[in-house]
Amino acid sequence: MNLEGIINISGKTGLFKIISKNKNNIIIESLSDGKRSALNSNNNANLLEEIGIYTYEDTKPLSEIFNNIAKKENSNKSINHKSSNQQLIDYFREIVENYDEDRVYTSDIKKVIQWYNILQDNGLIKKQKQKN
Repeated sequence: MNLEGIINISGKTGLFKIISKNKNNIIIESLSDGKRSALNSNNNANLLEEIGIYTYEDTKPLSEIFNNIAKKENSNKSINHKSSNQQLIDYFREIVENYDEDRVYTSDIKKVIQWYNILQDNGLIKKQKQKN
């Protein structure tokens, strides 16, 4: 799954797509409502392609987690990120069996599921082609 150019901005809900960059600013577009704005240098933003989930062995890239959810859900939406904490934890254990429960919090699981559903709503989750 290609997460290139998709970012999360601290303090803002949802995900954003980088539209253009120059030396002074970055223009972003909300995946939720399509509104464009400039990203200020004082905003804390993270590229989704650089985020990983801790496991007991190593760190799994977010794209791999999203692929696992897509496989489980046949590229459809996953459970709601507002489900109970126990439902979210049980669901996430099916996706990443060996995630580090001391370092991955329920709030992290909520974000991952919410982000997956936003990407799915925007047609960025594609069905995997069968390999022959």
